[in-house]
Amino acid sequence: MNNKLSLPYHRGIVCGLLCALSLVSASAVTAQAADIAAALSHRDRPAEDSADDARRKPAQVLAFAGLRDGMTVLELEAGGGYYTEILSRAVGPNGSVILQHPPGLMRFVGDGIDERTEGGRLSNVRVSITNFDELDVPDNSVDMVTWILGPHEIGFHPDGNTLGDPIASFAEIARVLKPGGVFIASDHISPDGMGLESGGTLHRIAERIVTSLTERAGLIREASSELLLNPEDPLDIGVFDPAIQGKTSQFLVRYRK
Repeated sequence: MNNKLSLPYHRGIVCGLLCALSLVSASAVTAQAADIAAALSHRDRPAEDSADDARRKPAQVLAFAGLRDGMTVLELEAGGGYYTEILSRAVGPNGSVILQHPPGLMRFVGDGIDERTEGGRLSNVRVSITNFDELDVPDNSVDMVTWILGPHEIGFHPDGNTLGDPIASFAEIARVLKPGGVFIASDHISPDGMGLESGGTLHRIAERIVTSLTERAGLIREASSELLLNPEDPLDIGVFDPAIQGKTSQFLVRYRK
């Protein structure tokens, strides 16, 4: 190529790349925080959900997560849909939520998922019934993965069936997250020294196990919060014991890809 032509040509390419990077950067800077308050006070939100807010602290949890308008969120083990309802409205019409739940746990949630989503009630929510190690989600497509009160399930085998291989499950989380994406994990804290077996016996797990598996998958532990801790929880009783049900001490950690 003639040198007199190549310089402007290359300048044009550089300029185009810089402009593209500028647009990406501007988009990241101007993305608005999700309107969590509006989602919590939405007129169609079930009253029983609102009654649980003081205990579950969703506004503070999602603020810690850094939820933003327009995000694509994968909600692992959505259960009866308490957080699905909030996430759906908080990310707005330009965002979306993938409600994931393992088939082996469907009998524990009854009709909760259908009631949340039937008739297109939450139009930006897609239901995906899969094990944790075979997520029905494309690579690098999700801004945030949440796993709230669920990581202990990798040590639980209902009717002798696995819900997903532990290492492969966390690899799947890393696979579907976009670069820079966030993984939020919280769960009932297990006693010191217990391993994955506590997921099947007490329905608890140690944060060190979750962090080890998450870091093995390539994510970085970015921050933790004491928001959900309860020093009165003895930790060595099952989470469904009437003495502690609804009052367990829980870790809350944010990881980043």
